[in-house]
Amino acid sequence: MASASRYGMDWTGHGGSDGLHGYVQSLDHAVSDLKMYLKKVLAENPGLPCFCFGHSTGGGIILKAALDPEVETLLRGIVLTSPAVRVQPTHPIIAVMAPIFALIAPRYQFTASHRNGPPVSRDPEALRAKYTDPLVFTGAIRVRTGYEILRLTSYLQQHLHRIAVPLLVLHGADDLVTDPRGSRALYERASSADKSLKLYDGLLHDLLIEPEKDRVMDDIVAWLSPRV
Repeated sequence: MASASRYGMDWTGHGGSDGLHGYVQSLDHAVSDLKMYLKKVLAENPGLPCFCFGHSTGGGIILKAALDPEVETLLRGIVLTSPAVRVQPTHPIIAVMAPIFALIAPRYQFTASHRNGPPVSRDPEALRAKYTDPLVFTGAIRVRTGYEILRLTSYLQQHLHRIAVPLLVLHGADDLVTDPRGSRALYERASSADKSLKLYDGLLHDLLIEPEKDRVMDDIVAWLSPRV
C-alpha cells in the first residue's frame, strides 16, 4: 500500500511562526525557508512524490521557489488556489508610496475599508470561524508586507514563462483580493507541458471555505490522483 505524508509551513509573521503578526520583512526569506523545508521533508520521505499546495501569497511563494531549478527537480507538481500573481493594493497609496513607506514605517497599518479587507467567502459561518482563529491575522495589512507582496507579484509577472513544473491553478472569477487575470496569465505563459486552469464563476478568494468547497476539493483530488 502506498504511504503518504502531509506537512504544512507557516511563513514568518503568520500562523504559529515567530515574528510580529502579519509582518514580513522580506518574502524572499519565506522562499528560502520553503526551499529548506522541502529538502527536510524529502529527506524524511525518500522516494515519495512531492506536491506543493499554496493559497494566495503562499501560492506566489511556491511559484518563486519553483523557478529555482534545484527546487523544480524536487516537485512532482503544484496546486495553487487564488495565487498572488496579480493583486490590487488594499489602499491606493500603497502602490505609489510603497517603497518609501516600507522603509520609514514598515509596520504601519492603513485602515481597511472593510474590517478584514474585501470579502473572501460567501459563507458567513466559515468567515466567523476564520476570523476568530487566533492564528489568523485580522488587522489591516502592514506596509512592508503589502510592499513585499507587490514586489513578489511584479517579479512573477516577468518570469511566468519560466514556470515548468506540472501545475493546477484554481481561482474564483469574482475574487476581490488576487486578480483572476493573474492566474489566466500564469496558465497561458507557463512552460509546463502539464498545466490546468479552473475558474469558478461567482466564487471569491478563499475557495476552500466557499459554499462550493466540496466541488473545488473534488477537482483538486481528480487532478492529483493520476499523478501520484
